[in-house]
This record gives sequence, structure tokens and C-alpha cells, in this order.
Amino acid sequence: MLTKSLRNIVLVASLIIFGAVGCTANDGQSRDMNRSEKGALLGASIGVLLGGLIKKDKQKAVLFGIVGGVTGAVVGNYMDQQRQDFEEILRPELNAGAINIQKMPEHRLLVTMTGSSAFDVNSTNIKSGFIPAMDKIAKVVQKYGKTSLYIVGHTDSSGSHAYNQKLSERRAKAVYHHLERKNVIPQRLTAIGRGEEVPRASNATVEGRRLNRRVDIVIEPLIDESTS
Repeated sequence: MLTKSLRNIVLVASLIIFGAVGCTANDGQSRDMNRSEKGALLGASIGVLLGGLIKKDKQKAVLFGIVGGVTGAVVGNYMDQQRQDFEEILRPELNAGAINIQKMPEHRLLVTMTGSSAFDVNSTNIKSGFIPAMDKIAKVVQKYGKTSLYIVGHTDSSGSHAYNQKLSERRAKAVYHHLERKNVIPQRLTAIGRGEEVPRASNATVEGRRLNRRVDIVIEPLIDESTS
């Protein structure tokens, strides 16, 4: 069950993302938002959502002891280089719209896998055709080991709320276990299910439901504040 504070976080995030579905032009007519506008709102919404979910200090301390941290002076370059490596190795998937990568506040990265690429309807099995892309993601994640990964599963609104919540959790766990099998240490990984609560598009259309049926990976740097 979600706590009241977490439900509030989800509500705010949902409202922000619904704003990304459309906006109003100068003439008062509704229009689709451009890519930059959608990206900005999506990044903000995920940032609000994860505000109540980041690992506790004790957990972070354990992970920091295992992999160390990035100094504040170079964290921006560290995460920018990671993003560039993702974009280079995943260029075919990016061009095909199977994956989306974007910068977020506080040096975080958001990697989104869409329903058309990663999961079938009502399925928690990663599509065989998407396994090579998952392997590429694991390769970059291993290279940049001083990070935490928050794997967030989502569904469309088909089915009951309870069913969708469990389905989203299992999708997140499927990605979690794949990365773990590729030697990403489990201390870096957190799997979270959000069910249908955080749509990125309207569930009224087939395309909107496809976009909502996804897994987000939020990558957060471990910052060594002792050198600040």
C-alpha cells in the first residue's frame, strides 16, 4: 500500500505528465507539445516521483563503501559522458523510438523502454528482440559503476488497479534481474512498481497505452561529498 505522502507524490507526478499530452497555442487551440516540452515535463515529473523514493542514507552508505563515489567537481562530466555512451551504443534503438534517454535535474539520467519494444500487453517477459538493447544498457551501466539505478515499472489503465500494480512490479523486477545477470551488483538496483498511476500519455488511445506500458531507469550518481 502507498503511504499518504507517496500517494501525493504520485498525484503530482501524474498531473505533470498529463500536462505533457497537450498544451494550448497562442490562438487558444489545443496542440501537441514539442519534444523538448514533453521531455522537460517528464523529467520534472519523475524527479518529483523519486523525491520520496531515493535510497535511505544507510543503504547509500553501504553502496558507497562498495563502489565509491564521484567527486562533486566532475560529476557533471561523469554523467554527461555516460549519457553520450548510451546515445552512441543505443543509436539504432533511439532512432527507432524503442528507447528514450534524457538528462534530469541533479545530474540524473532517465532511460525509458517503451511497451512496443520491451513488453507485450499483460506480459512481464522482456521481448527476445529487445535483449540485445538490454545488454547494451548493462554494458554502459557497468562502465559507470558509481551510480544507483531506480527501475520503475508502469502499465496502461487496462485491468484493475491491483493487477496493474503487481504487473508493473514484475516488469521492473524483470529488468532488475536481467541487469543482475549481466553482473550489475544488486546493491545498485532498486525495482519499483507504479502501476497505472504515472501515465506519460492518454490511455484513451492505442498509442497512448503503448507509451504508458514501459519501464523507466533513473540513474543517480553517488557523489563523494567528503572532497567538497
